[in-house]
Amino acid sequence: MSSTSVTAASTAPLSPARTLATAARVLRQLAHDPRTVALLLLIPVLLITLLRYVFDGSPRTFDSTGASLLGIFPLITMFLVTSIATLRERTSGTLERLLSMPLGKGDLIAGYALAFGAVAVLQSLLATGLSVWALGLDVMGSPWLLLLVALLDALLGTALGLFVSAFAASEFQAVQFMPAVIFPQLLLCGLFIPRDRMAPFLEAVSHVLPMSYAVDGMNQVLHHTDVTGDFVRDILIVAGCALLVLALGAATLRRRTA
Repeated sequence: MSSTSVTAASTAPLSPARTLATAARVLRQLAHDPRTVALLLLIPVLLITLLRYVFDGSPRTFDSTGASLLGIFPLITMFLVTSIATLRERTSGTLERLLSMPLGKGDLIAGYALAFGAVAVLQSLLATGLSVWALGLDVMGSPWLLLLVALLDALLGTALGLFVSAFAASEFQAVQFMPAVIFPQLLLCGLFIPRDRMAPFLEAVSHVLPMSYAVDGMNQVLHHTDVTGDFVRDILIVAGCALLVLALGAATLRRRTA
């Protein structure tokens, strides 16, 4: 195929058929990789169970910390798996072959997001269901709102993973992005100390980090029976960040690793 055709395919509008075909291919690959499936579905469940028994003598601590981590664990696992899977496609030449076909970058990114989003639904259902109905996580709001935030966080992790994979030359480098992208958000999201008690500069930085709003959204469900304005703001910000990062991922996606 000529370079003109490749460019036209890359800039073509999103096609539902091509997007669904890409998502189906990614899901078939995941189905043949039980270790990755276990990482995506079981690790958050095991970690939240471990946390429950770490705070066995302090259920209130588990309630406050567990709700926050329900949003953080899916984000981290989806970030790791998505960044490595996308990089593997590029280094193996699969991505270059796909983009030489009538498949645009937007179709590819949307297909990945749809496939990992489906996995994120299962992951969030398992972690949230276990926490609320088996481990006794006590929340004042609806567990379905917890599930909504956990799902949006997993999608944000997917988007971040797709984005950073464009800047890594190996799977090891993709993992190395975690301290740069995830750890600062983890430290500043309010999990360890309320953000309004941080140094003013750090508090200001926390206001532009999406994980802060993921934790805030979980805390809104923890403490309020009804949907609050702050909760709506939080989920809109997380969803908006995910869409923005997906768009950046499509713009920076490269056909091969240099």
